[in-house]
Amino acid sequence: MKTSSILASVLLLASLCTSCTKNDNSSETVVPKPEEQSVTGEVSGTWKKGSIIQVKGDILIPAGKSLTIEEGVTVLMDTTAKPEFVVNGNLYATGTSTSPVKITVPEAARTEKYKFGKLWGGILASKSCTELVLDNVILEYGGNTTTEASTSVKLGLYKALSGENVPAIWFSNVAGKLIVVNSTIRNFNEDCTYLEGGSIIFSNNKFYTTGVTGGEAINIKSGCLADIAYNLIYSTNTNGLKLSNAGDRTPQAYIVAYNNTLLNNGWRRPSVKGGSIWVEASVHSEMYNNLLANCRFGIKRDVKKPEDTKTSVFKNTLYYSYTQDGVDQFQPNSEIIAGTNDIIGKKAGDNDPKFVNYPVATDKMSPNFDTNWDFHLQTGSPALGKGTTEFTRHFKNGLLANGKTYTSPEPANYIGAFGTK
Repeated sequence: MKTSSILASVLLLASLCTSCTKNDNSSETVVPKPEEQSVTGEVSGTWKKGSIIQVKGDILIPAGKSLTIEEGVTVLMDTTAKPEFVVNGNLYATGTSTSPVKITVPEAARTEKYKFGKLWGGILASKSCTELVLDNVILEYGGNTTTEASTSVKLGLYKALSGENVPAIWFSNVAGKLIVVNSTIRNFNEDCTYLEGGSIIFSNNKFYTTGVTGGEAINIKSGCLADIAYNLIYSTNTNGLKLSNAGDRTPQAYIVAYNNTLLNNGWRRPSVKGGSIWVEASVHSEMYNNLLANCRFGIKRDVKKPEDTKTSVFKNTLYYSYTQDGVDQFQPNSEIIAGTNDIIGKKAGDNDPKFVNYPVATDKMSPNFDTNWDFHLQTGSPALGKGTTEFTRHFKNGLLANGKTYTSPEPANYIGAFGTK
């Protein structure tokens, strides 16, 4: 009797479960709402995959602590508070190509009016920051101007002055490691980066729509050992790369820049300076396989404070301009550096790189970027097979950060950041 009673109960329960299943609408998929949190002040730990972080005021990673930002996290900076992101500890932001980390502003603020940002500050890493990694990260709409009340001014960070436009990334520890790969920096008011020390890898990044009246994509000072490779730098206000040994820090700034594509840089600067790559103040600079298309000048030196002429190397640069004034301004002279094995013409249109999908006559004064453009090279491009691989990069064996080794990529035998598809 007891067994029969138990069996009946089991059958009844099964029947109820089956009935519930039949009445459910099984075609509906419940999408979990992203985790949201609001932060200000000190932060550390982990911001979990896919979450939304509302930053209501300046945030700071304390020395000795770390913040990890997982893939798909959206960090929304308050456009009234215009926060600064201060890193005294370590920061690891690692997204994926399909699910990047985004450090941005609310969508309603991403308008033409704020094309050059100024809606939050930037990432400011002090000398106590030993590791900063950005992998598949989008940084946008920052570059706010400091005041006496700014955290960076009070803490003596960056230039420690009011009235300065904050870069997207400032790094200052000569013994630290800075790795920025597979990322995009766009819609910033002035410099994208300002680097005053560290072992540095910048590779496979995109820089565009930056700089109102000045500013570079990568601005390097003394204390830096850097590999800069496979980056696309479009229409910076001044130079794509500004390389200097200013600051009297050890080691001497030593930069190996190879297989980068720079386009339309320098034309929007109100006063004449550079417009592609600028070298100065005894920097040890080695340049290989860089493609300069429609930039305002060729590789340019400060004639009063030139690069380290004993150690610097310039090889295998391809120059192209669709206008004669552009061609004229990359011809070698006392300011414009003549490299070895350069591909350089005399007439407008010489050495068309044959990009897959980019109209080479795009307005040089326009900072607007079309994400559908494709800077790979077509068959027959003069850049194909004209690169060199006979040089040494700093971090061939990699930099270890947060338990992962990041390696400077192998050089290619073509010129520019992209070969054929």
